[in-house]
Amino acid sequence: MQTFDLEAQGLRALNAALHAQAETLSQANWEVVNAKGSHAIAVGLDAPIEVTVKGSTGYYCAGMNSQATVHVHGSAGPGVAENMMSGTVIVEGDASQYAGATGHGGLLVIKGNASSRCGISMKGIDIVVHGNIGHMSAFMAQSGNLVVLGDAGDALGDSLYEARLFVRGSVKSLGADCIEKEMRPEHLEILADLLERAGADAKPEEFKRYGSARKLYNFDVDNASAY
Repeated sequence: MQTFDLEAQGLRALNAALHAQAETLSQANWEVVNAKGSHAIAVGLDAPIEVTVKGSTGYYCAGMNSQATVHVHGSAGPGVAENMMSGTVIVEGDASQYAGATGHGGLLVIKGNASSRCGISMKGIDIVVHGNIGHMSAFMAQSGNLVVLGDAGDALGDSLYEARLFVRGSVKSLGADCIEKEMRPEHLEILADLLERAGADAKPEEFKRYGSARKLYNFDVDNASAY
């Protein structure tokens, strides 16, 4: 494992070294120490490497991630895993606002709570939050799955498209065009897989599913794969 002291060596050098792995893959395992809330740690990765961050991070940690596994042993600031394409991002603590925003793929696991707008405009990412989420989460979410083991704040799924929302706890209020939907066998199967992958101690049968009423948007669900 390669240990990188962020305080001594700097953010630019860290990200340059991680980006270089897309060409050489000379070092698959990295440990970042002295993170101290720094912004943009491990952004834009595009290689099957594992990065362990010791401590909390600032804005946009693991943004635009592709293939890599980024494990934050602390909490994460706004925009963690924003525009994520693939791979896995795990936050042991809490996440600030718009976690997983616009994510196209991969798995984001938040072991604590997530703040407002979690999964805003998500486009295929899977997000599992072990705690609670704040208001306006999954706003304009287009596809993917948001799983919440705790409670959800106001206006969940406002202006939702075709993303699936699974909440075990209470929902303070639903946003425009978001309704509770039937939990069918295929949804239980999807949820069971996500809970297992996220290391979540919960049963699929404990959750309710929410989705779009399809009355707000100009969109033909039969053509969803073309968008």
